[in-house]
Amino acid sequence: MTTFSRTDTSVLGRWWWTVDRWSLAAIVALIAFGTMLTLASSPAVAIKMGYDSLHFVTRHLIFLPFAAIGIIFVSLLTPTQIRRYSVLAFLFCILGLALTLLIGKEVNGAQRWLSIAGQTLQVTEFAKPTFAVVTAWLFAEKIRDNKFPGYTLAIASFVILIGLVLKQPDLGQSFVIGTIWMAQLCLAGLPIWIVASLFVLGIAGLCSAYYFMDHVKQRINSFIDSSMGDNYQGERSLDAFANGGLFGRGPGEGTVKNSLPDAHADFVFAVAGEELGLIIVLVIVCLFAFIVLRGLIRTMGEGDLFILLASCGLLGQFGLQALINMASSLQLMPAKGMTLPFISYGGSSLLAIALSVGMILALTRRRSGKVRNE
Repeated sequence: MTTFSRTDTSVLGRWWWTVDRWSLAAIVALIAFGTMLTLASSPAVAIKMGYDSLHFVTRHLIFLPFAAIGIIFVSLLTPTQIRRYSVLAFLFCILGLALTLLIGKEVNGAQRWLSIAGQTLQVTEFAKPTFAVVTAWLFAEKIRDNKFPGYTLAIASFVILIGLVLKQPDLGQSFVIGTIWMAQLCLAGLPIWIVASLFVLGIAGLCSAYYFMDHVKQRINSFIDSSMGDNYQGERSLDAFANGGLFGRGPGEGTVKNSLPDAHADFVFAVAGEELGLIIVLVIVCLFAFIVLRGLIRTMGEGDLFILLASCGLLGQFGLQALINMASSLQLMPAKGMTLPFISYGGSSLLAIALSVGMILALTRRRSGKVRNE
Protein backbone atom coordinates (compact mmCIF):
# COMPACT_ATOMS: atom_id res chain seq x y z
CA MET A 1 0.00 0.00 0.00
CA THR A 2 1.39 3.39 -1.02
CA THR A 3 1.70 5.94 1.76
CA PHE A 4 2.66 9.61 1.71
CA SER A 5 5.19 11.08 4.10
CA ARG A 6 4.65 14.55 5.53
CA THR A 7 7.66 15.78 3.56
CA ASP A 8 6.16 14.59 0.25
CA THR A 9 5.74 17.71 -1.90
CA SER A 10 3.98 15.99 -4.82
CA VAL A 11 0.44 17.05 -5.75
CA LEU A 12 -1.11 13.91 -4.24
CA GLY A 13 1.19 14.08 -1.22
CA ARG A 14 0.12 17.64 -0.38
CA TRP A 15 -3.50 16.70 -1.04
CA TRP A 16 -3.38 13.70 1.30
CA TRP A 17 -2.07 15.71 4.26
CA THR A 18 -4.40 18.69 3.77
CA VAL A 19 -7.71 17.05 2.81
CA ASP A 20 -10.20 16.02 5.51
CA ARG A 21 -9.53 12.28 5.53
CA TRP A 22 -12.31 11.57 8.06
CA SER A 23 -14.93 13.06 5.75
CA LEU A 24 -13.36 11.23 2.83
CA ALA A 25 -13.69 7.95 4.73
CA ALA A 26 -17.37 8.67 5.47
CA ILE A 27 -17.97 9.39 1.77
CA VAL A 28 -16.34 6.07 0.82
CA ALA A 29 -18.57 4.30 3.35
CA LEU A 30 -21.69 5.88 1.79
CA ILE A 31 -20.55 4.83 -1.68
CA ALA A 32 -20.08 1.26 -0.40
CA PHE A 33 -23.60 1.23 1.10
CA GLY A 34 -24.96 2.66 -2.14
CA THR A 35 -23.34 -0.04 -4.25
CA MET A 36 -24.62 -2.79 -1.96
CA LEU A 37 -28.17 -1.39 -1.95
CA THR A 38 -28.16 -0.96 -5.74
CA LEU A 39 -27.27 -4.66 -6.01
CA ALA A 40 -30.12 -5.50 -3.63
CA SER A 41 -32.88 -3.19 -4.87
CA SER A 42 -32.47 -2.73 -8.62
CA PRO A 43 -32.83 -6.26 -10.16
CA ALA A 44 -36.57 -6.50 -9.39
CA VAL A 45 -37.19 -3.02 -10.83
CA ALA A 46 -35.10 -3.76 -13.93
CA ILE A 47 -37.03 -6.96 -14.68
CA LYS A 48 -40.38 -5.15 -14.33
CA MET A 49 -39.17 -2.51 -16.82
CA GLY A 50 -38.14 -5.19 -19.31
CA TYR A 51 -34.38 -4.85 -18.80
CA ASP A 52 -31.77 -7.41 -17.83
CA SER A 53 -31.76 -7.96 -14.05
CA LEU A 54 -28.31 -6.35 -13.72
CA HIS A 55 -29.09 -3.37 -15.98
CA PHE A 56 -29.06 -0.72 -13.24
CA VAL A 57 -26.20 -2.42 -11.38
CA THR A 58 -24.03 -2.33 -14.50
CA ARG A 59 -24.81 1.32 -15.17
CA HIS A 60 -24.11 2.21 -11.55
CA LEU A 61 -20.72 0.49 -11.69
CA ILE A 62 -19.93 2.34 -14.92
CA PHE A 63 -20.67 5.73 -13.38
CA LEU A 64 -18.96 4.96 -10.06
CA PRO A 65 -15.30 5.25 -11.24
CA PHE A 66 -16.06 8.58 -12.91
CA ALA A 67 -17.61 9.83 -9.67
CA ALA A 68 -14.59 8.69 -7.62
CA ILE A 69 -12.14 10.31 -10.04
CA GLY A 70 -14.28 13.45 -10.03
CA ILE A 71 -14.19 13.70 -6.24
CA ILE A 72 -10.40 13.45 -6.14
CA PHE A 73 -9.83 15.76 -9.10
CA VAL A 74 -12.16 18.50 -7.85
CA SER A 75 -10.77 18.27 -4.30
CA LEU A 76 -7.31 19.05 -5.73
CA LEU A 77 -8.51 22.45 -6.98
CA THR A 78 -7.88 25.74 -5.20
CA PRO A 79 -10.78 27.95 -4.03
CA THR A 80 -10.02 30.37 -6.87
CA GLN A 81 -10.22 27.58 -9.45
CA ILE A 82 -13.47 26.31 -7.95
CA ARG A 83 -14.98 29.79 -8.17
CA ARG A 84 -13.96 30.26 -11.80
CA TYR A 85 -15.05 26.83 -12.98
CA SER A 86 -18.35 27.13 -11.08
CA VAL A 87 -19.23 30.41 -12.78
CA LEU A 88 -18.55 28.85 -16.18
CA ALA A 89 -20.40 25.64 -15.31
CA PHE A 90 -23.39 27.59 -13.97
CA LEU A 91 -23.74 29.48 -17.25
CA PHE A 92 -23.71 26.16 -19.13
CA CYS A 93 -26.31 24.81 -16.70
CA ILE A 94 -28.64 27.75 -17.40
CA LEU A 95 -28.26 27.05 -21.11
CA GLY A 96 -28.84 23.34 -20.48
CA LEU A 97 -32.00 24.02 -18.47
CA ALA A 98 -33.36 26.21 -21.26
CA LEU A 99 -32.62 23.46 -23.80
CA THR A 100 -34.31 20.91 -21.53
CA LEU A 101 -37.55 22.86 -21.71
CA LEU A 102 -37.28 23.01 -25.50
CA ILE A 103 -36.05 19.54 -26.47
CA GLY A 104 -35.89 17.65 -23.18
CA LYS A 105 -37.28 14.19 -22.52
CA GLU A 106 -40.66 14.15 -20.78
CA VAL A 107 -41.34 11.46 -18.17
CA ASN A 108 -44.59 11.32 -16.16
CA GLY A 109 -45.46 14.88 -17.13
CA ALA A 110 -42.09 16.31 -16.05
CA GLN A 111 -39.56 17.61 -18.57
CA ARG A 112 -36.33 17.37 -16.55
CA TRP A 113 -33.95 15.29 -18.65
CA LEU A 114 -31.76 16.28 -21.58
CA SER A 115 -30.73 13.48 -23.93
CA ILE A 116 -27.06 13.63 -24.98
CA ALA A 117 -25.47 10.87 -27.08
CA GLY A 118 -28.10 8.40 -25.95
CA GLN A 119 -27.65 9.26 -22.27
CA THR A 120 -30.11 11.29 -20.18
CA LEU A 121 -28.77 14.16 -18.09
CA GLN A 122 -30.65 16.00 -15.34
CA VAL A 123 -29.06 19.44 -15.57
CA THR A 124 -30.68 20.67 -12.34
CA GLU A 125 -28.46 18.33 -10.33
CA PHE A 126 -25.36 20.16 -11.59
CA ALA A 127 -26.94 23.61 -11.35
CA LYS A 128 -27.44 23.26 -7.57
CA PRO A 129 -23.79 23.06 -6.41
CA THR A 130 -22.49 25.52 -9.00
CA PHE A 131 -25.18 28.04 -8.05
CA ALA A 132 -24.25 27.75 -4.35
CA VAL A 133 -20.63 28.60 -5.21
CA VAL A 134 -21.58 31.45 -7.57
CA THR A 135 -23.91 32.92 -4.93
CA ALA A 136 -21.15 32.73 -2.31
CA TRP A 137 -18.77 34.59 -4.61
CA LEU A 138 -21.32 37.32 -5.43
CA PHE A 139 -22.15 37.91 -1.75
CA ALA A 140 -18.51 37.88 -0.67
CA GLU A 141 -17.50 40.24 -3.46
CA LYS A 142 -20.33 42.64 -2.57
CA ILE A 143 -19.16 42.79 1.05
CA ARG A 144 -15.54 43.30 -0.06
CA ASP A 145 -16.46 46.01 -2.56
CA ASN A 146 -19.74 47.79 -1.86
CA LYS A 147 -19.89 49.11 -5.44
CA PHE A 148 -20.03 45.59 -6.86
CA PRO A 149 -23.67 44.66 -7.74
CA GLY A 150 -23.43 41.34 -5.93
CA TYR A 151 -26.92 41.27 -4.42
CA THR A 152 -28.54 42.32 -7.70
CA LEU A 153 -26.70 39.64 -9.69
CA ALA A 154 -27.43 37.01 -7.02
CA ILE A 155 -31.16 37.77 -7.03
CA ALA A 156 -31.28 37.83 -10.83
CA SER A 157 -29.44 34.48 -11.02
CA PHE A 158 -31.79 32.99 -8.44
CA VAL A 159 -34.94 34.16 -10.25
CA ILE A 160 -33.70 32.80 -13.59
CA LEU A 161 -32.67 29.44 -12.11
CA ILE A 162 -35.84 28.96 -10.05
CA GLY A 163 -37.99 29.99 -13.00
CA LEU A 164 -36.38 27.38 -15.25
CA VAL A 165 -36.57 24.62 -12.61
CA LEU A 166 -40.22 25.33 -11.74
CA LYS A 167 -41.09 25.29 -15.42
CA GLN A 168 -40.05 21.61 -15.65
CA PRO A 169 -41.76 21.40 -13.03
CA ASP A 170 -39.57 20.37 -10.07
CA LEU A 171 -40.73 21.82 -6.76
CA GLY A 172 -38.42 19.63 -4.65
CA GLN A 173 -35.22 20.89 -6.25
CA SER A 174 -36.58 24.45 -6.18
CA PHE A 175 -37.18 24.10 -2.44
CA VAL A 176 -33.59 22.96 -1.83
CA ILE A 177 -32.11 25.72 -3.99
CA GLY A 178 -34.28 28.40 -2.38
CA THR A 179 -33.66 27.24 1.20
CA ILE A 180 -29.88 27.16 0.81
CA TRP A 181 -29.86 30.49 -1.03
CA MET A 182 -31.73 32.13 1.85
CA ALA A 183 -29.36 30.55 4.37
CA GLN A 184 -26.41 32.04 2.49
CA LEU A 185 -28.19 35.41 2.52
CA CYS A 186 -28.40 35.24 6.32
CA LEU A 187 -24.75 34.25 6.64
CA ALA A 188 -23.73 37.10 4.35
CA GLY A 189 -25.29 39.59 6.77
CA LEU A 190 -28.15 40.83 4.62
CA PRO A 191 -30.56 43.13 6.54
CA ILE A 192 -33.11 41.07 8.44
CA TRP A 193 -36.09 42.82 6.85
CA ILE A 194 -34.95 41.71 3.41
CA VAL A 195 -34.45 38.12 4.60
CA ALA A 196 -37.88 38.18 6.26
CA SER A 197 -39.50 39.53 3.11
CA LEU A 198 -37.91 36.83 0.99
CA PHE A 199 -39.00 34.19 3.51
CA VAL A 200 -42.62 35.39 3.26
CA LEU A 201 -42.37 35.30 -0.53
CA GLY A 202 -41.06 31.73 -0.30
CA ILE A 203 -44.00 30.64 1.86
CA ALA A 204 -46.38 32.35 -0.56
CA GLY A 205 -44.70 30.48 -3.42
CA LEU A 206 -45.19 27.12 -1.70
CA CYS A 207 -48.86 27.92 -1.08
CA SER A 208 -49.26 28.94 -4.72
CA ALA A 209 -47.70 25.65 -5.81
CA TYR A 210 -50.41 23.78 -3.93
CA TYR A 211 -53.19 25.61 -5.76
CA PHE A 212 -51.64 25.87 -9.23
CA MET A 213 -49.58 22.67 -9.60
CA ASP A 214 -51.82 19.61 -9.73
CA HIS A 215 -49.14 17.04 -8.91
CA VAL A 216 -48.10 19.01 -5.81
CA LYS A 217 -51.70 19.23 -4.62
CA GLN A 218 -52.19 15.51 -5.20
CA ARG A 219 -49.06 14.54 -3.24
CA ILE A 220 -49.90 16.78 -0.29
CA ASN A 221 -53.51 15.59 -0.18
CA SER A 222 -52.52 11.92 -0.32
CA PHE A 223 -49.92 12.54 2.39
CA ILE A 224 -52.51 14.10 4.69
CA ASP A 225 -55.24 11.59 3.86
CA SER A 226 -54.42 8.45 1.85
CA SER A 227 -58.05 8.19 0.72
CA MET A 228 -57.65 11.45 -1.22
CA GLY A 229 -54.95 10.13 -3.55
CA ASP A 230 -52.42 7.45 -4.39
CA ASN A 231 -49.86 7.03 -1.59
CA TYR A 232 -48.94 3.47 -2.48
CA GLN A 233 -45.16 3.86 -2.40
CA GLY A 234 -45.21 5.71 0.90
CA GLU A 235 -47.30 3.02 2.56
CA ARG A 236 -45.14 0.21 1.17
CA SER A 237 -42.06 2.09 2.36
CA LEU A 238 -43.33 2.03 5.93
CA ASP A 239 -44.06 -1.69 5.54
CA ALA A 240 -40.42 -2.21 4.58
CA PHE A 241 -39.16 -0.53 7.76
CA ALA A 242 -41.62 -2.55 9.84
CA ASN A 243 -40.45 -5.81 8.23
CA GLY A 244 -36.80 -4.98 8.80
CA GLY A 245 -36.93 -4.43 12.52
CA LEU A 246 -33.67 -3.84 14.37
CA PHE A 247 -31.37 -6.15 12.44
CA GLY A 248 -33.03 -6.49 9.03
CA ARG A 249 -33.86 -9.53 6.93
CA GLY A 250 -30.41 -9.62 5.34
CA PRO A 251 -29.01 -8.24 2.05
CA GLY A 252 -31.14 -9.38 -0.88
CA GLU A 253 -33.78 -10.96 1.38
CA GLY A 254 -36.31 -8.12 1.37
CA THR A 255 -39.72 -8.57 -0.24
CA VAL A 256 -41.30 -5.11 -0.22
CA LYS A 257 -38.83 -3.89 -2.86
CA ASN A 258 -40.59 -6.18 -5.34
CA SER A 259 -43.68 -3.96 -5.16
CA LEU A 260 -41.90 -0.58 -4.95
CA PRO A 261 -41.54 1.02 -8.43
CA ASP A 262 -38.77 3.35 -7.22
CA ALA A 263 -37.04 0.92 -4.85
CA HIS A 264 -33.67 1.59 -6.51
CA ALA A 265 -33.99 5.37 -6.54
CA ASP A 266 -36.25 7.59 -4.42
CA PHE A 267 -37.19 4.83 -1.95
CA VAL A 268 -33.88 3.00 -1.62
CA PHE A 269 -33.80 4.08 2.04
CA ALA A 270 -36.82 1.83 2.62
CA VAL A 271 -34.92 -1.10 1.10
CA ALA A 272 -32.08 -0.36 3.52
CA GLY A 273 -34.57 -0.39 6.40
CA GLU A 274 -35.96 -3.80 5.45
CA GLU A 275 -32.75 -5.58 4.52
CA LEU A 276 -30.20 -3.97 6.84
CA GLY A 277 -32.41 -3.04 9.79
CA LEU A 278 -32.76 0.00 12.02
CA ILE A 279 -29.23 -0.17 13.46
CA ILE A 280 -27.49 0.02 10.06
CA VAL A 281 -29.99 2.65 8.89
CA LEU A 282 -28.97 4.80 11.87
CA VAL A 283 -25.32 4.26 10.87
CA ILE A 284 -26.14 5.64 7.40
CA VAL A 285 -27.92 8.63 8.96
CA CYS A 286 -24.91 9.25 11.20
CA LEU A 287 -22.57 9.18 8.19
CA PHE A 288 -24.56 11.96 6.53
CA ALA A 289 -24.67 13.96 9.77
CA PHE A 290 -20.93 13.44 10.32
CA ILE A 291 -20.01 14.77 6.86
CA VAL A 292 -22.16 17.89 7.31
CA LEU A 293 -21.11 18.64 10.89
CA ARG A 294 -17.44 17.86 10.25
CA GLY A 295 -17.43 20.22 7.29
CA LEU A 296 -19.12 23.00 9.26
CA ILE A 297 -16.66 22.62 12.14
CA ARG A 298 -13.68 22.89 9.79
CA THR A 299 -15.27 25.92 8.14
CA MET A 300 -15.69 27.76 11.45
CA GLY A 301 -12.01 28.74 11.50
CA GLU A 302 -12.12 30.14 7.96
CA GLY A 303 -11.40 33.84 7.47
CA ASP A 304 -12.31 33.94 3.78
CA LEU A 305 -16.01 34.82 3.44
CA PHE A 306 -16.29 33.19 0.01
CA ILE A 307 -15.02 29.85 1.34
CA LEU A 308 -17.32 30.13 4.37
CA LEU A 309 -20.45 30.84 2.30
CA ALA A 310 -19.64 28.29 -0.41
CA SER A 311 -18.83 25.52 2.07
CA CYS A 312 -21.97 26.13 4.10
CA GLY A 313 -24.11 26.26 0.95
CA LEU A 314 -22.72 22.99 -0.42
CA LEU A 315 -22.93 21.22 2.95
CA GLY A 316 -26.47 22.50 3.41
CA GLN A 317 -27.54 21.16 0.01
CA PHE A 318 -25.95 17.78 0.73
CA GLY A 319 -27.59 17.45 4.14
CA LEU A 320 -30.98 18.85 3.13
CA GLN A 321 -31.27 16.55 0.12
CA ALA A 322 -30.50 13.52 2.30
CA LEU A 323 -32.96 14.70 4.95
CA ILE A 324 -35.78 15.19 2.43
CA ASN A 325 -35.27 11.74 0.91
CA MET A 326 -35.19 9.99 4.28
CA ALA A 327 -38.18 11.95 5.59
CA SER A 328 -40.17 11.06 2.46
CA SER A 329 -39.38 7.36 2.89
CA LEU A 330 -40.53 7.55 6.51
CA GLN A 331 -43.72 9.41 5.52
CA LEU A 332 -42.70 12.46 7.54
CA MET A 333 -43.30 14.65 4.49
CA PRO A 334 -44.80 14.24 0.99
CA ALA A 335 -42.66 12.45 -1.60
CA LYS A 336 -40.35 14.84 -3.44
CA GLY A 337 -38.72 12.61 -6.06
CA MET A 338 -35.27 13.38 -4.69
CA THR A 339 -32.37 10.92 -4.56
CA LEU A 340 -30.40 9.93 -1.47
CA PRO A 341 -26.80 11.07 -2.09
CA PHE A 342 -24.46 8.22 -3.09
CA ILE A 343 -27.13 5.65 -2.11
CA SER A 344 -29.86 6.00 -4.76
CA TYR A 345 -29.33 4.89 -8.34
CA GLY A 346 -28.93 7.72 -10.85
CA GLY A 347 -26.03 8.73 -13.08
CA SER A 348 -26.67 12.49 -13.02
CA SER A 349 -27.25 12.45 -9.28
CA LEU A 350 -24.10 10.43 -8.58
CA LEU A 351 -21.86 12.64 -10.70
CA ALA A 352 -23.38 15.88 -9.38
CA ILE A 353 -23.02 14.76 -5.75
CA ALA A 354 -19.41 13.79 -6.52
CA LEU A 355 -18.85 17.31 -7.85
CA SER A 356 -20.44 18.80 -4.75
CA VAL A 357 -18.46 16.79 -2.16
CA GLY A 358 -15.30 17.28 -4.21
CA MET A 359 -15.76 21.04 -3.83
CA ILE A 360 -16.50 20.61 -0.12
CA LEU A 361 -13.27 18.67 0.37
CA ALA A 362 -11.33 21.28 -1.63
CA LEU A 363 -12.75 24.24 0.30
CA THR A 364 -12.20 22.62 3.72
CA ARG A 365 -8.61 21.58 3.04
CA ARG A 366 -5.95 23.03 5.33
CA ARG A 367 -4.10 25.89 3.73
CA SER A 368 -0.96 27.64 4.93
CA GLY A 369 -1.68 30.54 7.22
CA LYS A 370 -5.12 29.22 8.16
CA VAL A 371 -5.98 27.91 11.59
CA ARG A 372 -8.73 25.31 11.54
CA ASN A 373 -10.79 23.77 14.26
CA GLU A 374 -10.71 19.99 14.37
